Amino acid sequence: MIDLLALALASRVALVTGGSRGVGRSVALTLASAGAKVAVNSSGGAAATEFVNEITAAGGEAIVVDADLSQPDRGAEVVERTVQAFGRLDILINNAGLLKANVAGNADLDAWDAQFAVNTRGAFVVTEAAIPYLLQTRGSIVFVSSTAAQRGSKGHSAYAASKGALHSYMKSLAAELGPFGIRVNCVAPGWVDTEMVNASLSDPATRQRIERSIPLGRVATAEDIAGPILFLVSDLARHIHGEVLNVNGGSVLAG
Repeated sequence: MIDLLALALASRVALVTGGSRGVGRSVALTLASAGAKVAVNSSGGAAATEFVNEITAAGGEAIVVDADLSQPDRGAEVVERTVQAFGRLDILINNAGLLKANVAGNADLDAWDAQFAVNTRGAFVVTEAAIPYLLQTRGSIVFVSSTAAQRGSKGHSAYAASKGALHSYMKSLAAELGPFGIRVNCVAPGWVDTEMVNASLSDPATRQRIERSIPLGRVATAEDIAGPILFLVSDLARHIHGEVLNVNGGSVLAG
């Protein structure tokens, strides 16, 4: 019989990058609801503080760790402030992301660099700083990727490439860290109804076209992504390691 208490995260500490809105917000709220103490990384100022206040008002424990992860010296600071506040680190969710258009033949190098700075280098710097603490707790890392990493994305080559790099990085970490008890996985969402893609989904014709491309017939909510992440960091997933979990309604059937 499956013990659903294995989903409980009481006494565990989680750091969620890009955690004040969209998928990150839902992940932070879900982990807090499962009992984790949550450090919410954001560069969003007041919105992040208001969100953390919501968690604490509901009986959870959370702090804001304000830092722009495009700046390479801030990643270690985010981890250190989390550990200073809560005394340990069990879960790292590398969710912070940036999406900018990048059309082939007219590509913008600054847009390319900006997306790699946040999506790839930012995740690398935070992860490197987190590993010593995760070794102590035999913790778990989850990268939030994208279907774009698997099939590419017309007009968004830099975003797709930066997320694709996370897949290779994750698999390499899985090989290195597994023997030390750290599990490493990735969740690859398809379309998710968040601020990042509001410009596309707000147009009814575009939204209908997108929905027709998804076998389940709808765009995911942020909660649809948070649930699988909770599963991956829980004891129910204790033998899942080095995997890319696709959460896309069947739009990309990648093995």
